[in-house]
Amino acid sequence: MRPMPLILTEEQTMLKEAADGFLNEKAPIAHLRKLRDSRDPAGVSRELWRAFGEMGFAGVIIPEAHGGSGLGAVEAGVVAEALGRTLTPSPFLGSGVLAATVLKGGSEAQQSAWLPKIAAGEAIVALAVDEGPKHAPAKMAATAERAGNGFRLNGAKAMVLDGHVADALIVAAPTDEGIGLFLVDPSTDGVAVERRVMVDAHNAARVTLSDVAVDADALIGSVEDGAALLEGALNLGRACAAASLTGAGDEAFRLTLEYLRTRKQFGKLIGEFQALQHRAAHLFTELEIAKAAVLGALQALDAGPPVKPEDDAAALAVSVAKAKAGRVAELAVQEAVQMHGGVGMTDEFDVGLFMKRVRVLNELLGDAGFHQERMARSQGF
Repeated sequence: MRPMPLILTEEQTMLKEAADGFLNEKAPIAHLRKLRDSRDPAGVSRELWRAFGEMGFAGVIIPEAHGGSGLGAVEAGVVAEALGRTLTPSPFLGSGVLAATVLKGGSEAQQSAWLPKIAAGEAIVALAVDEGPKHAPAKMAATAERAGNGFRLNGAKAMVLDGHVADALIVAAPTDEGIGLFLVDPSTDGVAVERRVMVDAHNAARVTLSDVAVDADALIGSVEDGAALLEGALNLGRACAAASLTGAGDEAFRLTLEYLRTRKQFGKLIGEFQALQHRAAHLFTELEIAKAAVLGALQALDAGPPVKPEDDAAALAVSVAKAKAGRVAELAVQEAVQMHGGVGMTDEFDVGLFMKRVRVLNELLGDAGFHQERMARSQGF
């Protein structure tokens, strides 16, 4: 199969323009500041999430039969990139991407119960995987033991996106037969959810499970296929996180160029200094490479799963994209703060907010080190 050109189609470009326009109007950076400064107890706007559903963004990858748009990974990445540009606190990555992908592998009853609600922006579902400070899905210590007609869950999960406001949790836990993915009501006895406000003013939660009893019908898919289902969701989530990184890096670069064109020093615009021009040119090329890597990964995911797991070129492309986008976005925000000078470190300027967001996105679903090791192992090193 011939590789696709690394450009958006006309329909994808229209989606990009719609997402950018909607977020710039309804949820600019001022929206994040308002939630942060008012110490909003949820830290996320349910009203905005419903509007996301009305626009078709919340259900972009959800099948039309369940109220979604029935689109693919590239379109999800387009929405994620737009969110990166405006730093909008949104359940899109946690619910619209991670949870929705897992639920598409569930029973018809599970899909019918939750996918239409996510697509409409009426429900938030959080995927609980990681347990420590670093992304390490292969090292889960939580357990799911068979008990009667169901399972008993024990353990603790960290960095659960929007877990504190979730209407349902999807808990990943090893069983004797494989990885189980369980739909859990947060109000169930033995479930404790603690909100954690991250450095970028976005939200995550710590979820503790103490002898939580769930019925067999809480299992999504089967324990034999759970690992593959989880990995598929994580790969799409990683690619979308990479798209958000390029969006944040690109917007930080735009703000920096604007500052270079207006700030004067020694009677000259600082953008006229050749040293700053060279640094800006280098950053521009790095951002373009990162965008191409991310789009290539999203297109690879849309091409479908491999015939053999060991031939998963899409997973490799995702790790390339996440590692590259993370490094480049980090460079973009560092250069933004440097070129703004001392004011770049003040809260009055937005570039500091982008630096914080990039730091969180870099850690989310695997930092550059995680994905570089993943690439190396896939190549037999």
